[in-house]
Amino acid sequence: MIGMFNKVIQNFFGNKSDRDIKALLPRVQEINRFGESLTGLSNDELRAKTTEFKARIAQGLDSLNQQLEALKAQPGAEEGAEEQAARFEAYDQTIKERDKALEEILDQILPEAFAVVKETARRFSQNEELRVSATAHDRDLAAQSKDFIRIEGAEAVYKNRWTAAGAEVIWNMVHYDVQLLGGMVLHSGKIAEMSTGEGKTLVSTLPAYLNALTGLGVHIVTVNDYLARRDSEWNGPIFEFHGLRVDCIDRHRPNSEARREAYRADITYGTNNEFGFDYLRDNMAHAVDDLVQRKHHYAMVDEVDSVLIDDARTPLIISGPVPRGDHHEFHQLKPRIESLVESQRRYLNTALSDARRLFGENKLEEAGLPLFRAYRGLPKNKALIKFLSEPGVKALLLKTESYYLQDQQKEMPKADTELFFVIDEKNNSIELTDKGIEHITSRGEDPNFFVLPDVGAMIAEIEKSNLEASDKAEQKTVLMQDFQVKSERIHTINQLLKAYCLFERDIEYIVDQNKVKIVDEQTGRVLDGRRYSDGLHQAIEAKENVKVEAATQTFATVTLQNFFRMYHKLAGMTGTAETEAGELWEIYKLDVVVVPTHRPIVRKDEEDLVYKTKREKYAAIIDQVAGLVEAGRPVLVGTTSVETSELLSRMMTLRKLKHNVLNAKQHQREAEIVAEAGRPGNVTIATNMAGRGTDIKLGPGVQEAGGLAIIGTERHESRRVDRQLRGRAGRQGDPGSSIFFVSLEDDLMRLFGSERISNIMDRFGYKEGEVIQHSMITKSIERAQKKVEENNFGVRKRLLEYDDVMNAQREIIYSRRRNALYGERVHRDVMNALADLVEETVERAKNGGDFESLSLECLRLFGVQPEGSSQDFENTKTLALAEQLLGQVEQELHRRQSDMIQTVLHHLRDWLAQPDRLQETVGIPVTFAGRSVQLGVQLQKLRDTGGQAVVTELEKALTLFLTDEAWKNHLRDMDDLKQSVQNAVYEQKDPLVIYKMESFGMFKKMLSEIYQDLLSMLFQARIQGNEEAVVAGAAPARRSQVAGGAGSPALMASKAEYGPGTAAPAGPSAPAAPAASAAQAASAAPPPPLRVGPKIGRNDPCPCGSGRKFKSCHGKDAPE
Repeated sequence: MIGMFNKVIQNFFGNKSDRDIKALLPRVQEINRFGESLTGLSNDELRAKTTEFKARIAQGLDSLNQQLEALKAQPGAEEGAEEQAARFEAYDQTIKERDKALEEILDQILPEAFAVVKETARRFSQNEELRVSATAHDRDLAAQSKDFIRIEGAEAVYKNRWTAAGAEVIWNMVHYDVQLLGGMVLHSGKIAEMSTGEGKTLVSTLPAYLNALTGLGVHIVTVNDYLARRDSEWNGPIFEFHGLRVDCIDRHRPNSEARREAYRADITYGTNNEFGFDYLRDNMAHAVDDLVQRKHHYAMVDEVDSVLIDDARTPLIISGPVPRGDHHEFHQLKPRIESLVESQRRYLNTALSDARRLFGENKLEEAGLPLFRAYRGLPKNKALIKFLSEPGVKALLLKTESYYLQDQQKEMPKADTELFFVIDEKNNSIELTDKGIEHITSRGEDPNFFVLPDVGAMIAEIEKSNLEASDKAEQKTVLMQDFQVKSERIHTINQLLKAYCLFERDIEYIVDQNKVKIVDEQTGRVLDGRRYSDGLHQAIEAKENVKVEAATQTFATVTLQNFFRMYHKLAGMTGTAETEAGELWEIYKLDVVVVPTHRPIVRKDEEDLVYKTKREKYAAIIDQVAGLVEAGRPVLVGTTSVETSELLSRMMTLRKLKHNVLNAKQHQREAEIVAEAGRPGNVTIATNMAGRGTDIKLGPGVQEAGGLAIIGTERHESRRVDRQLRGRAGRQGDPGSSIFFVSLEDDLMRLFGSERISNIMDRFGYKEGEVIQHSMITKSIERAQKKVEENNFGVRKRLLEYDDVMNAQREIIYSRRRNALYGERVHRDVMNALADLVEETVERAKNGGDFESLSLECLRLFGVQPEGSSQDFENTKTLALAEQLLGQVEQELHRRQSDMIQTVLHHLRDWLAQPDRLQETVGIPVTFAGRSVQLGVQLQKLRDTGGQAVVTELEKALTLFLTDEAWKNHLRDMDDLKQSVQNAVYEQKDPLVIYKMESFGMFKKMLSEIYQDLLSMLFQARIQGNEEAVVAGAAPARRSQVAGGAGSPALMASKAEYGPGTAAPAGPSAPAAPAASAAQAASAAPPPPLRVGPKIGRNDPCPCGSGRKFKSCHGKDAPE
C-alpha cells in the first residue's frame, strides 16, 4: 500500500533524481552558450582563460587573504595569552569564511570553466596537434620527456595521442550534456551515480579543473593503483595544456621528496589507502619538512560505494613490533580444536542420518530435533543443505526452530545438550557448550582450564578474609593474572573455532606463497596487506599450517570513514550508489544524484531462474552458455567465490567450452582478460564486480548478435553488487542481456529468502530439474537482499560508533601535535596545561585539607614554595588560590626560561654577529631529569626572536616526544579495552557504553600524565655544560631529538579486515609492507613493469628548446 502511494506521489511530483536534474538543466544550456563563444578563440587565448579565472578568484578573496596575513603576522612581545587565543580563534574563523567565499566564486565561474574544459577536449579530439606559445611550464614538461609535447622554437606542440597505462591512447572524447550534469553534481559535493560506460573518468575532468584553480589541491581517489596511474596519464595532458600540474602519489616512495611534490600538484591522483597512510605518517612526523600532505580541501572518490561503504570500517594501521609478539597458543590449542570439530562432525552426520530416516518414515516430530541439531552444529554442511532442498524439510526445520526459540529460548539447552559448540550463522558467532568444554579439557588437567573466574565475587571473598593487607594484594594479583591468561586462552579457542567452521579456503581467503591472503567478497580480488583482526588471521594461519605472524602494536590508525570526513568538500562517482543512499547521507552527509544515461539503456534484464539445488543450477548455466556461444555472443559469468568459478571452469572444460577465468588466483591477468571479454563467442568467468573501473568493449559483429550476455550464478547479499554485474552489459546504448540463476541452497536463499519460495515449489509439485521464473520471485529475492543490507548497515554503524570514540581522541592528539610541530600555538597549549595542572593540584590539596602536601607537590613539579601560610590556605577559596599559585608558577617558569635564553645568547654571541652564518642551524644541548634533548635552532630565527626560539623548540620537542610515547601506549590499552568490554553482554550491559566511559577516563588520565611530565621537564631544563660544550654542540642539526627514550622500531603500514562476528573496529594488524621508514623492504610480489622513456644524453640539446645542452639546463641536477 505504501509503495503504491509513493508511486502515485512520484507520478505527480517526480522522484528526487528528476527534481535534482531539472534544477541543473539551465546551467547546462549556459555552459553550452559559453562553449560556442570559445570556438573563435585561438589556442593561446583559450589557455589564457585559466589565468583569468585564477585572477578572479584572487580578487574575490583579496580582503580575506589580507585579514589572514594580518592575523598570522608575528605578534608583538606585549601580546598576552588571552589576546593570542583570540587571534588564533579569529584566524580559524576567517579560514572558514574564506572557504565559504571561495565556493561562491567557483559557482560563478563554473559555466565558463566547464566550457573551457569541453572546448579543450573538442580541440584535442579534432586535431592531431595543437600549437601554442611555449611557456616555462611547457618547457618543463618537454624536459621531462612527456610524449605528448615537443618544443619547436618559441612554440609548444601538444599532440592528441600519448601513452596511458602502457598503451597508446588517442583522445577522441568530448563531454555530453549528461556528463556536464555529472560534473556539476561532483563539484557541489554530492555523489553522481552514472551507469557503466557513461565516461565517469571524463566527467571528473570538469570539477577537477575548476577546483584546481584555487591552488589548494584536488585529490582524485581510486580503488587501486592501476586506475590511479591510468587516469592520471589519460587525463593529465588536458590539465597540463592549461598550465596545471598533475601527479600520482602511487608512483613515488612514501616520505620521499617526490611524493611531497606530488601533493603540491594542482591535481593529485592516488589510492584511498595511500592517501590515508600518508595522513598517518604526517601525524608521526617530527619536523615540518617531513610533512607531505596539504590541507584536505577537495576529494573526488571513484567507485565511492566501494570505498565509503565496503571499506568504511577498515582501519589503516601503522604498526610496529610488540614485546613477546610471537608468543601465542594457536599451535598448542589447535589439536584440541581439530578433535572438537571432528567429534561434532561425526555426531552430526549420525544426527542427520537419523533425521533423514525418521522423515522418510513420516515421523516428523521425532525428525525435527536431530535436524535442528544438525543445523545448529554445522549449518554449512553440504549434505544438510541438500536435504533441506527436499519438499517439506525446510518447513520442518523452521517449525522446530520456532518451538525452541519461544519463551525466551527456555527449551534451547535441551537441543544443544548433545552439541560440542553452537554456530549462529546469521550473526557469525560460535559458542562452546558444556560438553565442548569437557571435551577440550579431557586430558586430565584442571576442569576450569577454560573457565573464567568470577573476579568480582572472588575479590569480595579476599576482602572479607582475615589475611594481612600484603597477602590480600598478592592474592588479588594472582587472581588477575589467572583471569588474563584464561581470557587470552578462551579468545584463542574462539578464534580457532571460527577459523575452522566459518572461514573456508578459496572462498573467504586463499593460501599463496605460504601466506593467508583475504579475498574481497565484493570484487574477488586478493587484498594484499589486509589481515583479519583480533587474532583471527593468526588462527587461520595455524589452521593452514603456514607461519603464524607475530602480533604487532598499533602506533597510528584511522578508518577510511573518518579520514574522508576531514575534507572540506567530498564528492564521489559510481554506477551503483542509489541502494546505499541512506547510509551515505547518514554517515557522510553525501547526497546521491542519479544522472540519466546519454543513450537509453536497451539491455534486457530477465527475471531470475530459481532451481532447487546447486547441481541443477550449474547444469542449466552450462547449457545456457553453450547456446549463447553458438549464437556468437560474448558471455560474462559472474560468481561470488573462487570455489564457484573454478567449479564452473571444470564443467566448461568437460563440455569443451573455451573460456577465461578471472578470480583471486588470476587477478594479475585482469587487464588482458577484460580486453578479450567482448569478442564474439568469448566466455569469461569472473567474480561479480571484477573489472570494476574498466569497460568491456564489444568486438565486431557482437551488437548484431545481441550484445554481451551476463549470467549471474548467485544473488549477492547486496543489490548494488548485482547491479554492478548487470552494468557490464548495455553500455552507451549497446544491446545486451542479464539473468541470474538461483538455487534454494545458495547462502542468501538459505538464510533469508527460501521459505516462501520453497513452499510455493512444494505446493505446485516442482520436481528436481524444474525451474520457477516469475517477477514475484525476483521481488522476493530483492526483499531478502534488503534485509541483509539493513542488517549489514546496522553492523557497520555499530562498529563505526566504536571508532568514533577513538576518532574524537585522535583529533585532539593530532591537533595538539600539529600545534607543537608548527610551533605557533605550542606555547598556548603549554600554558593552558599549566593552568589545568595548577588547578588540579590545588583542588586535590584542598580536598585533603593539607597545606604541607601542596607545598611538597609544588616543589616537586614547579620548584616553588607556595606563598602564604597554612591559615591563608584554609581561608582562601580554591579558585582564588589556584589563580594566585598560577601567577607565581608562571613567573618562576618565565624566570628560568629567561635565564636559559640569556645563556644561549651569551654563548653564541660571536656566531650571531656573523651575517654569513645566520642561515646555519645549530644544536643546543639541554638536560633534565637524566635525559637530554638536542635542539636544532636556526641562528637567524634565534636572533629575530630574541632567543625565544630556544624555548619554542624545547616545548615542541618535548611535546612531540611525550605525546607519541603516551599515544602509542594508549592505543594498546584501547585495543585491550575493546576486547574486554565484550564480556559486558553477560552482565546485561551495553559494551559500547562501557567502552565510552572507560576510554574517556583513560584518555583524560593520559593527557594529564603527558602535561605533568612536560611541565616537570620544562621546569628542570638546563643548558648542558659550559660555553665550550654549547659551541661544540652548535653543529648543524636538522631537527630536535630527545635522547633517553625508546628507540624507533621499524614501522609497518597495513589494513586490518574485520571478519564476520568481530566485535569492534580497532586492533593491531600484522604488517603488510613497510611504510613509515625511508628505506622500504622489497615486496614479495614482482613489481609492475616500468615504462622507460628515451634517455637524453648530457651533451644532447635540452628538449625544452632553450638551445643549451641538457647538462647545462634541465639536466644540471641529473645524476651522472
